[in-house]
Amino acid sequence: MSTLSKLVLGAMGRLRPEPATGNSAASIALPEPERHGGLPLMEALARRHSSREFKPDPLPPLVLSALLWAAYGINRAEGGRTAPSALNAQEIDIYLALPAGAYRYDPVAHALRLASASDVRRVTGYQDFVDEAPLDLVYVADHARMGAVPVAQRGSYASTAAGAIAQNVYLYCASAGLATVIRAWIDRDAIADALGLPHDQQVLLAQTVGYPKTGA
Repeated sequence: MSTLSKLVLGAMGRLRPEPATGNSAASIALPEPERHGGLPLMEALARRHSSREFKPDPLPPLVLSALLWAAYGINRAEGGRTAPSALNAQEIDIYLALPAGAYRYDPVAHALRLASASDVRRVTGYQDFVDEAPLDLVYVADHARMGAVPVAQRGSYASTAAGAIAQNVYLYCASAGLATVIRAWIDRDAIADALGLPHDQQVLLAQTVGYPKTGA
């Protein structure tokens, strides 16, 4: 769908998901992530960049597993994550918009939990490439977990945490030869509706991930 069509539908409050492709399993166990190898940090930083052209090819389970662990997985026995959060609130949830449905990443179980049995990719942004890229991540802040944070500061705290996660995704993609781009030009109300989010959960950002098109 074109950007103009999405803008029109969004203005009318009619930007809606597509039917899911394939089986929308209630839960998907991810393989154990590979925690070794990859590029040295300085090389990954040198290659970090935004891309807006993606192949539609799905990410293999091992790649998806490593991507999500790098983004916000548990890296310490006491439950610490690969990205920081103020007062250890761990308020960010990562939702995955896949052709087979929308899923929430469960870092404790390292698994995906079904949120919507619909293809919500085109709802995650106004850009046309989000419709066909294999994965669109959505970062959502759960304000119910931020009781120790003053209300006026919760948005900025959560946005900072989401930014750290997004950079982890960028560095993993740079190391693994994937393309990605962070996106703030999104219809947050449409995304929240498509994911069935309650009022105390705030859509912050989206990020598209996939294999780069040849020559892109």
